[in-house]
Amino acid sequence: MITKAPKAKKSPKELGIHGDVRIDNYYWLNNREDQEVIDYLDSENAYYIENTAHTKAFQEELFQEMKSRIKEDDESVPYKRNGYFYITRFEKSKEYPIYSRKKESLDAKEEVMFNCNELAKANDYFNLRGVSISPNNQLASFGTDTVSRRQYHIQIKNLTTGDIYPDKIENTTGSAVWAADNKTFFYTKKDPVTLRSDKIYKHRLGTSVEQDELVFHEEDDTYNTFVYKTKSKKYLVIGSSSTLTTEYQILRADNPEGKFKIFSPRTKGLEYSISHYDDSFYVLTNKNDAINFKLMVVDEERTSHENWKEFIPHRKNVLLEDIEIFKDYYVLFERELGLNKMKIVRWDGSESYYLPFESETYVAGGMTNVDFDTETLRYFYNAMSSPYAIIDFSMRTKDKKILKEQEVLGGKFRKENYKSERIWAVARDGVKVPVSLVYHKDTKLDGTSPLLQYAYGSYGATIDPYFSTVRLSLLDRGFVYAIAHVRGGEYLGRPWYEDGKLLTKKNTFTDFVDVSKHLIAENYTTSEHLYAMGGSAGGLLMGAVVNMAPKLYNGVVAQVPFVDVVTTMLDDSIPLTTGEYDEWGNPHKKEYYDYMKSYSPYDNVEAKEYPNMLVTTGLHDSQVQYWEPAKWVAKLREYKTDTKQLFLYTNMEAGHGGASGRFEALKETVKEYAFILDLEGKIR
Repeated sequence: MITKAPKAKKSPKELGIHGDVRIDNYYWLNNREDQEVIDYLDSENAYYIENTAHTKAFQEELFQEMKSRIKEDDESVPYKRNGYFYITRFEKSKEYPIYSRKKESLDAKEEVMFNCNELAKANDYFNLRGVSISPNNQLASFGTDTVSRRQYHIQIKNLTTGDIYPDKIENTTGSAVWAADNKTFFYTKKDPVTLRSDKIYKHRLGTSVEQDELVFHEEDDTYNTFVYKTKSKKYLVIGSSSTLTTEYQILRADNPEGKFKIFSPRTKGLEYSISHYDDSFYVLTNKNDAINFKLMVVDEERTSHENWKEFIPHRKNVLLEDIEIFKDYYVLFERELGLNKMKIVRWDGSESYYLPFESETYVAGGMTNVDFDTETLRYFYNAMSSPYAIIDFSMRTKDKKILKEQEVLGGKFRKENYKSERIWAVARDGVKVPVSLVYHKDTKLDGTSPLLQYAYGSYGATIDPYFSTVRLSLLDRGFVYAIAHVRGGEYLGRPWYEDGKLLTKKNTFTDFVDVSKHLIAENYTTSEHLYAMGGSAGGLLMGAVVNMAPKLYNGVVAQVPFVDVVTTMLDDSIPLTTGEYDEWGNPHKKEYYDYMKSYSPYDNVEAKEYPNMLVTTGLHDSQVQYWEPAKWVAKLREYKTDTKQLFLYTNMEAGHGGASGRFEALKETVKEYAFILDLEGKIR
């Protein structure tokens, strides 16, 4: 071990509001253009590399092990849209996907639309997204990001000639939506500073980008805007959304020169989404305190909310998540007691039934169902011990066909060798918190086994009990893996989210700690063998947990962690800030400032012992700026009283999502697993 860790200089900066002054000694790290900042990040990387040099050979072994399970020459299940079958495939040893299609038949000649391996050659980072095909199948718009700031430029490719048109539309979300005329499309631009999606533009082929028409400007900085087309293809839709409120505007797709009209004016706290069928819109909404949402219907000519009529009522214990519409059927996607359910209903009311799922814990949901006139529902299914499967289900005959089950190569995996279960931990306020577990059948549950506990717990995002091939590298080495479905997510419905945000945010953190204590009490592990992991807002969770209960964990991995909550939420020039007041609170209001400061990991670092920690970030991160974890680690180094490991690793080429290649991304997981396995003494 290198004994001397990097030491960031201290340059005190006073940050005052509400009569309270905070001193931030490391605020100066907030400048990626400053060479001194880069030098500091480089020194932290060098410290990590030198101190983990003894794991280098093991990391390569682990990488090859994970890679060996992946079918390298894999391809997606084709789906048909407008006369073409679309396929995404990978070639052996290649990092990036190839997007192709075949006309009318899978036996037809393949047309390669985008070979991302070729497009990515000149870049350390590459991401293609938002491929949108014109109605006549001749043109494709697409977005590319080569920096990892999620700022995409849009271009057009002629799929007949193979030419990519020279015009580039900069600083967009990457996606575009075609009107029915095959020459007009709409796209979303971002504010260049905050990266908020705030403007919808219209582009006409044959005209310069400078002539593009501003169609809509979302001026409220707590909202983002986006544009899409209904599945019926009849309407173009502009959406505006904040955490608590939504609003839509609609325009006939065959009238791109027309004006969008408001579907129903925004009302604070009213959330809704729309699906079009026949001459009506079906509205998924929380109107009139339907906290778990209900489905309403309205005539397409009179869409304001006072005209909405109830179609599927609100249910207290069932979260209505989505609807998929077909010609003869509609499918409701529900969540009850944390489990996904799919209800299939004929429009004529003659039949309705649920798809049967018998596992104790699993994940299931709709796939790409672009065909309106079909009786086939495509969905996916997997569990923590069972690989991902794609299934076609006949809604008429109830026959199902497994189109593809994820192959786990390497010759060692057998699903019957693993067990998954769901348990319930009682939190300190008496609430029962669900926990999904998976482990090898030979792993002892007597308190001697290591356990990795993961959670996210924000924005109502649900971390489902999904299958992972990389996770097998822990399970096969005797680890138990646990997903704690803490409050702040939506696993147990919308109330579960509401009870873990704003002034109840601390429930997320205490739930995680109480789950850890339960796992120890039930002999799944001990503190000496317990590890915690979370990323982004889950990294905030990690920061809060190590301040609250540092002795409960032997090691913690905080991925791109949101840890300087107060400073970030007071700075409305930082991407995402203003749009997140409904999630965290607005600290310009003293009540929220005081509460936020009471849990913000950076503000609550103290002189005490902390667990072994690995903290990761990306220099170009647009979601959580790199300086948050950098400042946090610098302050931890200043205050912590122990000699345990503390590493900061910055990916100098990537952003929030890490490396872009499928194998390069594995190397980041390898770093995290090697850190934990080294602490556990499982590196040979």
